[in-house]
Amino acid sequence: MSFLSNALPGRADLPTLNWETAKNNIPGVFLTLTLAMAATFVARSYGGPTMLFALLFGIAFNHLGKDTKYAPGIQFASKTILRIGVALLGVQLTVGELSALGAPIVVLVTMGVAVTIIGGAAIARALGLSSRFAVLTAGAVAICGASAALAISAVLPKYENKERHTILVVAGVTALSTIAMILYPVLTQSLGMDDKAAGMFLGATIHDVAQVIGAGYAISDTAGETGAVVKLMRVACLVPAVFMIGLVYREKGSECDGKTTTGPLLPLFLIGFLLLVGINSAGLIPEFAAAEISSFSRWCLVTAVAALGVKTNVKEILGVGPRPLMALSLQTIGLALFALCGLSIILM
Repeated sequence: MSFLSNALPGRADLPTLNWETAKNNIPGVFLTLTLAMAATFVARSYGGPTMLFALLFGIAFNHLGKDTKYAPGIQFASKTILRIGVALLGVQLTVGELSALGAPIVVLVTMGVAVTIIGGAAIARALGLSSRFAVLTAGAVAICGASAALAISAVLPKYENKERHTILVVAGVTALSTIAMILYPVLTQSLGMDDKAAGMFLGATIHDVAQVIGAGYAISDTAGETGAVVKLMRVACLVPAVFMIGLVYREKGSECDGKTTTGPLLPLFLIGFLLLVGINSAGLIPEFAAAEISSFSRWCLVTAVAALGVKTNVKEILGVGPRPLMALSLQTIGLALFALCGLSIILM
């Protein structure tokens, strides 16, 4: 019973809902949603990663981050709207799609996630990053880029530079994912991979879902479809990975912060993620509705990133130095090498 009471979300995991709070949130939420719309328009019109544009546009409005008129809504967007977006990612998955991959590729993907989180965190620690920053970088690379960074950040204990670190990781993995989208299709062709193998590699290595799809369909429909399903297998690892990270830092609370973390073991947004996977797997969500929910999830995440951007001071970001980018790059290379070795064994 004690585990269940700790695992299930309590009142602390839920936002306070009343008209006065909602009214105070409107200006900040409207600002971040406008920035998200601008970022989406620029990305669709001229190409490029929406998340990165949202982050940059948000940073441009950093002077509003501490304005009492906008601050409540910006905080609401960076936390509550973020968690809604992560929960709604579950509508993209079904158990049937994941089981259709076959045991070897499922093992490869899950091992890749685990090895990247553990090994990637060790790399980041070796470069002098804090343990929480190291886990944040490694988890983002291992699972699904910016979305994973946001989800992991949500369960890490509070510490002084948490939001700054989250912004750095979001920007870094988004940039690296875009580079991979361009380079990896060329790599798969130079290695003589067929379309299905290329799709497996792209899905197992590129950080963000959109870039996986872009890279895959640049090769062929088969590569695009295969890459998307393999990538969703990595997304499915989000819940167990975030749960374990939250559990570890709950136990280490006194060591990290001088007090024990008291939040739920399984936050409400992860429970929502799991419920949507189950409902979607049962075929209870029509295809058109799933597409709309998935689109809404994307809007929530872009809005949350814009809000984080507004809260970000460029001078503080530049003061961190090159080590986070080095860690993210080495983790990305390590994941690619692991996937190549694993696929060579599976497909031989």
